Amino acid sequence: MRNPLQEQLLKAGLVKKNQVAQAVREQAKKHKGKQPSAPSTEQLEAQRLQAEKAARDRAIAAERNAQLRAAEARAQVQQIVDAHKVKREGEIAYRFTDGDRIRDVLVNEALRAQLAAGTLVIVRHGQGYELLPRVAADKVYERDATVIVLDHGQPAPGGTPDADDAFYSKFEVPDDLIW
Repeated sequence: MRNPLQEQLLKAGLVKKNQVAQAVREQAKKHKGKQPSAPSTEQLEAQRLQAEKAARDRAIAAERNAQLRAAEARAQVQQIVDAHKVKREGEIAYRFTDGDRIRDVLVNEALRAQLAAGTLVIVRHGQGYELLPRVAADKVYERDATVIVLDHGQPAPGGTPDADDAFYSKFEVPDDLIW
């Protein structure tokens, strides 16, 4: 399609038809080979805002997924405790610490021995506490170790006694030491 100036020049006889066609081809060639223009500041700002929004959306989605996984783990812990809790019976108060408070559960002599040996574990369940066998406690450890209040089967989180023994083995104890 020709522009109006080319049409006027052609009608006036100042140019020939093939000259106009040649000029059109050259202009088309020139436009075709042009690089795309550099993005304007508004386009750059829009792209930056879009990237920020995408990053923010990803962070929100990751947080939501983490919350869903945590809720799912809590629900699994509840199911494990409900399915495997040991019936508590007895008149002996077994005392333990939960955070900075001393709590107790009533058990019989057999349950007390199992708690001391580490075959039973005390877990926080709702407003109270329940006893779980070692197998179920290991499943609970995998999901949420914070609900386990007392476990004599696990080593203490402090130093290991083997490390203490190795340290003190360097010192000789006198034979005539009397306490």
